[in-house]
Amino acid sequence: MPVDLPSPVVLVVMGVSGSGKSTVGTALAQRLGWAFEEGDALHPLVNIEKMAAGTPLTDEDRWPWLAKIADWVDNQLDTGANGIITCSALKRSYRTLINRRGDGVEFVYLAVSKSELKDRVADRPGHFMPATLLNSQLDTFEAPTDSEPVIRVDADTDVTLVVDRLLRDLGLTSQVVPLTPAPAPTPAPAPAPKAKKPAAARRTPRAKP
Repeated sequence: MPVDLPSPVVLVVMGVSGSGKSTVGTALAQRLGWAFEEGDALHPLVNIEKMAAGTPLTDEDRWPWLAKIADWVDNQLDTGANGIITCSALKRSYRTLINRRGDGVEFVYLAVSKSELKDRVADRPGHFMPATLLNSQLDTFEAPTDSEPVIRVDADTDVTLVVDRLLRDLGLTSQVVPLTPAPAPTPAPAPAPKAKKPAAARRTPRAKP
């Protein structure tokens, strides 16, 4: 069952490429039973092609995409539904657009060391964003401050530990379906004793001549 809150909340799982946004976002959604959206899926094709070619996006490239992120957030909140969406949200101005209504949004910042990021992006065969764009994202990135609605978590470690930490910091608990104990096995009935032949039916030994 989904986790119910007094008012709807959308978690925006953010960070640079390789920080684990999709992995953590998916795990959170599964644990909470909330709707999940992969923010990269909202990019226009021209953005995907540009990044795949190794060209960093500009603000002009990102604004239409960020508006779609904000639309998804607003739709969840307007319908009274919780949700989780991934987005790099590299600049404060980007986060301001995503949180344009000023309420109901919590950014989840996945902080990962640069050495770990390099290892991760180097080991993602088939991903549209090449490892060469990591430095441009790090140069653009403006870490969230305490004046923003954000929870920061060190995400160098195992995803399960990261999600456990986030749930604790957010004051949320997983809705785990309890296991139903297996019924105790029914003892097999004891075998019935063999009936003895009546005395009259027993063979009488023949007398010797």
